[in-house]
Amino acid sequence: MNPAREPSDQELRDLYRAMLRIRLIEEEIAARYAEQEMRCPVHLSVGQEAAAVGACAALRPADQITSSHRCHGHYLAKGGDLRAMLAEIYGKAAGCCGGRGGSMHLFDPDAGVLASVPIVASSVPLAVGAALAFQQRAEDGVAVAFLGDGSLEEGVTHESLNFASRFHLPVVFFVENNFFSVYTPLDQRQPARPLAALAAAHGMPALEADGNDVLAVLKATKEAVADARAGAGPTLIVAETYRWREHCGPNYDNDLGYRTEDEFLAWKARDPVAAFAARLSELGAMTDTDSDAMAGAIGAEIDAAFGFAKAAPFPDGATAAERVYA
Repeated sequence: MNPAREPSDQELRDLYRAMLRIRLIEEEIAARYAEQEMRCPVHLSVGQEAAAVGACAALRPADQITSSHRCHGHYLAKGGDLRAMLAEIYGKAAGCCGGRGGSMHLFDPDAGVLASVPIVASSVPLAVGAALAFQQRAEDGVAVAFLGDGSLEEGVTHESLNFASRFHLPVVFFVENNFFSVYTPLDQRQPARPLAALAAAHGMPALEADGNDVLAVLKATKEAVADARAGAGPTLIVAETYRWREHCGPNYDNDLGYRTEDEFLAWKARDPVAAFAARLSELGAMTDTDSDAMAGAIGAEIDAAFGFAKAAPFPDGATAAERVYA
């Protein structure tokens, strides 16, 4: 998408479709999880679709991203193969990691999904490495590290910010602040200061965006990516958003008491998918018929992808020792 102009009506519809697609895919994962055929944990990003889609819409196919345990939305927004993703979650040989990694290990080199790694913050230096490679090869690629607010409490994140700033690497550190690290709220883990203030300590600019507004995220990311591509170095973006479902799993967990039902409902009322649909309707860029047609086509794609994943074979037991290193 050209950073010098506003999105066209078609581009606006594409943004909406990408968010709706992630939402419907993850809701279907949640609905089927009780079948006990997906034998890996799942960390769903329902409610956070605008952050993933807005950020990835600012990137080129050759740009690279890294992600964390909550990676489905990033993988799909960057163009990852849905059938390979679902096959991986089902532990099948056709999965993007050969059925060996599960939901938290999504890779798609063709789409620029360099790595998804579940250890908190461990994917951040991988994005810095990708940016260093772009710089050393004199390519104008950009790397984006998606990280949660909890990753800012890990030393490797600060080492990565420091190194990227020192060498003016073309990398964007995109923080999805959903306010919780598992069940512990942000104010019990970090001092009372804006997360964006960390950028100044590492000598880089910071941008903040409403993480439930796909156009706000897109604008901020386009600015950071343009600077990185021009050789101006890294940027820290902080986007506030909110996960609807439990930290790990397909259900809701407000009964645990770490957040109130009122807080959850207030954020749910800001549903990024529904809000953007209403916005496009007001602009005359999309009709209910358009939205229904998108949902129908996405539903058919999802059904076919689940059918593929369930029918695919498991990895050959004789290959169990492959890709194992000690």
